Amino acid sequence: MTSPSLQRRCAIVADDDEFFRLAMSAILSRRLGFAEVIETGSLDEALARLGERDGGVDLALFDLDMPGMAGARSLGAVRECFPDVVAAIVSASARRHDILLALEAGAHGYVPKGLGAAEMTRVIEMILSGVLYVPPSLAQAPPSGPSFDRPPPAFRRCGEDGGPATVLANLTRRQRDVLALIVGGKANKEIARALSLSEGTVKVHVAALLRALHVNNRAAAAVQGARLLEARRVHSGAFSDG
Repeated sequence: MTSPSLQRRCAIVADDDEFFRLAMSAILSRRLGFAEVIETGSLDEALARLGERDGGVDLALFDLDMPGMAGARSLGAVRECFPDVVAAIVSASARRHDILLALEAGAHGYVPKGLGAAEMTRVIEMILSGVLYVPPSLAQAPPSGPSFDRPPPAFRRCGEDGGPATVLANLTRRQRDVLALIVGGKANKEIARALSLSEGTVKVHVAALLRALHVNNRAAAAVQGARLLEARRVHSGAFSDG
């Protein structure tokens, strides 16, 4: 049983696999002493819960492949907006790129989903104690060949691989919605109202957009977004006219 000094307040498990959420919730509450575990099936829902708790969440675990998640880019935005939350990836992916990009985005750990309950408990405990956990496979020599050093499409810079359609396709649907409203001059509060989101959730999506578009502020994002949306409209029109 966890001693009172080690009692943890709240954890969030964000994963669209209900059975995995249940298993993680049991580990966090019964083995690691969390008083409350919030289960969410999408990034938007997890962000809303983080915003509601206003500093009351100790740990957030994110799957890489769930609604609203754009890989490490989304985690980086979460880390910027909620810097005091210990945030880690728990994923079925063993891709070296995924692990390295998650660490670059500020993840406190990258945990394989295939671990047993005892090992999962040990790893989460390590992360909570301040250890940056990565799978042992990361220490192995990377595969040779030019393909390894080429980042996956979702993480290439704007315009590096394809036109506006490619750049926009690499955003999540929610990010495209937010971008269109930024281009329209809407403030975060107005965007939140239009999309039925919390302002905290919008803030994270804006941070993710700045990362995806490689710009430093929302004004630059508005300019870049307007160009992308116009170029896509012209491009689509040219094909429909033909």
